[in-house]
Amino acid sequence: MKKIVFKLTGIVLFFLLVCGNRSKKETQSQIPSVKLPKKHLVYQVFTRLFGNTNTTNKPWGTIEENGVGKFNDFTKKALSEIKDLGVTHIWYTGVPHHDVITDYTQYGISNDDPDVVKGRAGSPYAVKDYYNVNPDLAVNVENRLEEFEALIDRTHAVGLKVIIDIVPNHVARNYKSISKPEHVKDFGEEDDTSLTYHVNNNFYYNPNEAFAVPQWEDGYSPLGGEPHILSDGKFDEYPAKWTGNGSRLSRPKMGDWYETVKVNYGIRPDGEKDFDELPEGFENNDFKAHFEFWKDKTVPNSWMKFKDIALYWLNKGVDGFRYDMAEMVPVEFWSYMNSAIKMKNPDAFLLAEVYNPALYRDYLKKGKMDYLYDKVQLYDTLKHVIQGHGKTDHVPPILEELQDIEHHMLHFLENHDEQRLSSPDFAGDAKKGKPAMVVSATSTTAPTMLYFGQEVGEDGSEETGFGDPTRTTIFDYAGVPAHQRWMNNGAFDGGQLTKAERELRDFYKRLLNFTIQSSALAGNYQDIHIFNRKDTKDYNSKLLSYVRWSEEERLVILSNFDHQKGYRLNLALPKNVVAAWGLQEQNLKATDQLYEQYTTDVVVEGDRAFIPIDIKPLESLILKLE
Repeated sequence: MKKIVFKLTGIVLFFLLVCGNRSKKETQSQIPSVKLPKKHLVYQVFTRLFGNTNTTNKPWGTIEENGVGKFNDFTKKALSEIKDLGVTHIWYTGVPHHDVITDYTQYGISNDDPDVVKGRAGSPYAVKDYYNVNPDLAVNVENRLEEFEALIDRTHAVGLKVIIDIVPNHVARNYKSISKPEHVKDFGEEDDTSLTYHVNNNFYYNPNEAFAVPQWEDGYSPLGGEPHILSDGKFDEYPAKWTGNGSRLSRPKMGDWYETVKVNYGIRPDGEKDFDELPEGFENNDFKAHFEFWKDKTVPNSWMKFKDIALYWLNKGVDGFRYDMAEMVPVEFWSYMNSAIKMKNPDAFLLAEVYNPALYRDYLKKGKMDYLYDKVQLYDTLKHVIQGHGKTDHVPPILEELQDIEHHMLHFLENHDEQRLSSPDFAGDAKKGKPAMVVSATSTTAPTMLYFGQEVGEDGSEETGFGDPTRTTIFDYAGVPAHQRWMNNGAFDGGQLTKAERELRDFYKRLLNFTIQSSALAGNYQDIHIFNRKDTKDYNSKLLSYVRWSEEERLVILSNFDHQKGYRLNLALPKNVVAAWGLQEQNLKATDQLYEQYTTDVVVEGDRAFIPIDIKPLESLILKLE
C-alpha cells in the first residue's frame, strides 16, 4: 500500500483531502502485501484492587475498613479467565514498593508522611523502593517479593506475559530502598546537595532552602482530615528538591506532583545536555548497534541506576515494562536503557506513555520503544465521536498520518488515567463504547489494551478519597463493584453479573479473541470511509468503515456509533480493493465474525462492488468474505 502522510489543520483541509485524493486511490490497480506479527492484547489490572472482595468503600477508608487485593488473589482460575478473553500480556499496575499510609514498621519499613502521599493507599507512581514490591499486596509481608515471584510463575504457567511499571522521571520524596543489592546506592545517596545541578547528582536541588508542603486548596486535607502522627503540614527535606513534574519551587503547588521528586538525567537547568547524542541517522540502526554505541560512553549516574533496576526485574522473570511519562526523560537514555534490555531479552515488551505526536518517531526509533500510547489522536478522537460531538471523518486521516508507525501505536479506551466509559462524564453507558472498541481493536496491527472492569461496564462512580470519581481510584483502598460481581467472591465465574454485564463481557471476549486469531488484522488496511462518504446514500459521519486482508482472509469492517438509529445502505468497495482481492462477478457471501448470525451478499459489477448492509444502533459488523 502506498504510504501517504496527511497533516490536518482543520475540517476544511479534511474535505480537500476527501476530494483531492479520491481519484488517486481509486486508480491504484495493485496493493502490495504486508506481513506483520499477529496482534497482542494487553490487560491492565490495578493489582491492589483486583482481588478485593470488600464492598464497604468508605471514603479515605483504611486497609482494614475497605480491604485490599493480594498477589495470591490471581489464582490459576482468575488468570485463565483473563487469558480466555484473548489476552496475551498482563500489566500488573502498582507493583514496585511505593509510599503507603498503612503502618509496616514491624517489617523494617519506615512510615510515610500523609503530607506527601496522595490518598491512603498511595500513588503507584511515587516509588519508594525499586528493589521490592508494595507490602499491601502480600499475605506475608516478609515474603512479599517471593509472593510476587510466585505470581510471575503462575502467570507464565497459563501462557501470559508479565509487564510492570518503571517510572523513570520521578521517585517518592522519601525514596529509600531497604532491599537493594549490596553494590547498589540509593537515589540521591551520593549527591552533592550544595549544588543545584551536577551531571551525576540524581536530583536537582535548591541549596539553602527547605521544602515546604503545598498550600492546600478547595478544602482538601490529607486523609480527609483524619488525625495522623505525621500529618502536621511539614515534611523534612533539606535542601529542597525539584518536584516530579519539573516545578522548581521549594514549596510546590497543590496541582504539582508534590509527592515526587524529579530525577536528573544529565540535563542542565538551562536545558543543555551533559551526555553524548546519537549520530545523525543512527536511529535506523538496531538495538545491538545502540548497545555497542553506549559501551564506551560515560553516562549520568541516574541512567545506570535505572538500567540496573530494569535488569533486576528481567532476572525475576518480568517480560516487559510500561514506562510512565517517558517523554519527560531524554530519548538518548531510552536508547541506552532499552538496548540493554533487548540484549538481555530481545522479546521484551516495552510500552511508553508519550503524548506529543511530534516525538513519536524519535522515541520509537532512537529510543527503541516497541509501543506508544495512541492517546491524543485516536483515543481522543474516538471519545469525541462516542460523546456525540465528534465525527468519524476525523479517524481515517489519523490512521493515514501514523501509517509508517501504525504497528507501534497501542490502542485503548480505558486505563487508570482515563475516565471509565460508563461514567456520566464519558459515555454514561458501556454499550456506547462497543463500536469504538471494534475500531481500536481492528483498524491496525498494533496491540489493544483493556483495563480491568471495562469488559463488564465498571463506571468508576465511587467516592473513595483522593481524586474525583469517573476514574477508578489509584490512590485509596476500594472495591470495584462491577468487577467484584464478575469475581464472585473468588470464583471468577461471573456469577453475580447482571444480564447486561454478561452480554458486554461476551462481546469483548468474542471481539478480542477474533483479533488475536485473525491473519487479516495482522495484514493490510485500507480506508473505505472517505469513498463511501461521497458516493453512498445514507452513509454518514456516525459510521466508519475500512477493509483488512491477508492472503487467507478478507474483512470488511463497519461500525455504527449512532446510539439511536440503524442504517440500511449499500456499502461500496473501491476498484483497487476489488482488484487486490480478485473479486469477480460471481455469487459471494460475507458473514459477520462477531456473532456469526448475519450474512449478506457481495455484489460485484465490473471493477466495483457493494455490500447490502442493515446495521443496528451501536452495532459493528466484521464481515468475512467467502
